[in-house]
Order: sequence, then structure tokens, then C-alpha cells
Amino acid sequence: MNTFPTISSIENNDLRQQLQQIIGLKTKPLGALGRLESLGLQLGLIQGTTTPHIDQPQIRVFAADHGLAQHGTSAFPSAVTAQMVLNFLHGGAAINVLARQHNIELKVVDAGVATDFDSSYFKGNPQLLDYKVRHGSRDALNEPAMTDEECTLALNNGMKVAQELTGNLLIVGEMGIGNTSAASLLLARLGDLPIAECIGRGTGLDDAGLQHKEQVLTQVLERHSAATTPFAALAALGGLEIATMVGALIQAASDKLILLIDGFIASIALLVAEHLAPGVKQYAIFAHHSVEPGHTHLLQLLDAEPLLDMQMRLGEGSGAALAYPLLQSACAIINEMASFNDAGVSEKSSSENNN
Repeated sequence: MNTFPTISSIENNDLRQQLQQIIGLKTKPLGALGRLESLGLQLGLIQGTTTPHIDQPQIRVFAADHGLAQHGTSAFPSAVTAQMVLNFLHGGAAINVLARQHNIELKVVDAGVATDFDSSYFKGNPQLLDYKVRHGSRDALNEPAMTDEECTLALNNGMKVAQELTGNLLIVGEMGIGNTSAASLLLARLGDLPIAECIGRGTGLDDAGLQHKEQVLTQVLERHSAATTPFAALAALGGLEIATMVGALIQAASDKLILLIDGFIASIALLVAEHLAPGVKQYAIFAHHSVEPGHTHLLQLLDAEPLLDMQMRLGEGSGAALAYPLLQSACAIINEMASFNDAGVSEKSSSENNN
């Protein structure tokens, strides 16, 4: 099992007071910008500065297949994972559109897609990063999804992905048919929750499909009842893309990057990362509230309040890319908005009789 870097605390009372004073003296009523003010404060604390800024934001979409998907836990076949990777590389997915709109660099990480891209048209594509551990995770209904060695390699690969990043903000997205099942299993185990409260329709299961998914995942949890530690749970129940995301989040937090967290799958990766390297979640800003039922539980476990609720459940990092401009605005308010003194505007009178 890995030895992870220590995550530095972002808490700094002096800096917090400075930031609060700077924000409080802007030309507005105290607290009038609501959560934009607390967001700016968090960004300043993460970066250790009174002038937070975002430089060269990055999206990494982690892709892998899941052996468990052969049991019909998804409405789509596993072949869609590779097809969507090619769609990402063509620039045709939702996350591509949002990345272009906001000028965020996007690359795809092959953590374990059950397709050999070396023989494809996209061999050598600089947007495709080859960190494939194996061709899809194992069937968790019959054996651990990953051996300890495979899980460790995936975690290390994720750390390497983060070490190679430019800029100071990371969005982790994912693509993997069956990964809502893996995320639900991890949530049930690490959150000590009934599996029925952790699952959703994923790619669009009907009522019968949802019931079948619950039955299969219940059997998986029983099969791996001894996998109770975070690492053991990740190896037995998780997926290659999730494990690689966990490693990337841990390394990025140790490098003091802003982690803009997407929906259900990204949040489960963050939960595992927090268990393995306490302190990671200090660097996390939660972009949106997914309609996947398990995400509500995850947000509670992480004591997180997301920025948006757009009724989304796509993944790919799409909700995080959508929320990204709010972070830009929070930085701009701190750095560019005038103070009362700068603008020659009178502050609120302290007299109780003054309206």
C-alpha cells in the first residue's frame, strides 16, 4: 500500500482575518455577495494569499471499464467507454464544449479502457495519456476489482498525472460504463449506508434495471465483506479510473492546487482520498449537486455545500466546468473591486438612527 504525502493545512488565522477585512471593505453592504465572498476567502486560504488567481486550469478525464458491468448494472454496453474516449479526442462531448468555452485544457487519461488505443487512429495523440493498468477492472462479483498491486499502480499513476500538471486548478472528470456501481459500492462501505440509498439510475436504468442493480451490488458487498479499510475497499469494490483519480487528487492537494470537484464519481474519489490522506478535502470546492441519490449522502459525509444544483448527472467533469466561472468571479471581486476608501464612498453609518 502507498505512503502518501502529508497534506498541509490551509488554515491561517492571520490570512483569514486579512481576507475577511479585504472582502468586507469592498464597496457593498457587508456580506451582500453571499457565497461569492466565502468562495473568494477559501481560494485565498488554499493559495495562501490575499490575491488569489487561477492560472492554466486543467481538466483530466479518467477513463476505464468495469468487469462488473457484464452483469447488466448499466443501461449502456461497456463498448461505449472507448467510443466516448474517441468522442473526447474528437472534441465532441459536453466536457469538450465547456472546456473550449472557458479555455480549460483537457486531456484524457486511459486508466483501464478495455480497448487498445495503440492500434487506433489516435495513437500518439497528445490529448490521450496512457496510464492503462489493465483492460478493465475485474468482475467484483467474483473477485476483487483490482489486486492490491493493481490498485497501488493506479494510485501511483494518478499521482504522476498530477505531478505533470501545469497551472493551479484541477478538475477531475471520468468516463467508465459501470462506474456509478463502483462509486455506490464504495459509498455504502465507507459511509456505512444501505446500498439501496447509494444507487441511482446511472446511465438511465428503468425500474427493473434499478432493482437488478441493487441485487447485484448487494451480492458484491457480501462477497467482499472483509474489505473494510479504505484501501481494501477501493481495491475490492472500486474501478481503475476511480483509483487513478484518487491518486491525482492526493498529489494535487499536496501541491496546493485548487480541486474543483464534479459530481458523484469525482466526490467518491475525493472521499477515498480524504480517508487515505487526511486534509485533501480542504483544497476541494464542490461544483454541483448531482441528481444521483448517493451524491446527497456523499456531500453530507464531506460536509460540503456545492455551488450549483442544475439537475445534472453526466459526469466527465461537466458540472465542475460549468461552475468554473464562479471561481474566476470570486478572484476578480477580491482583486479588482474597489474598497470604500479607494472609491471615496462612505461606509454605513454606525448610528442606530441613520437609515
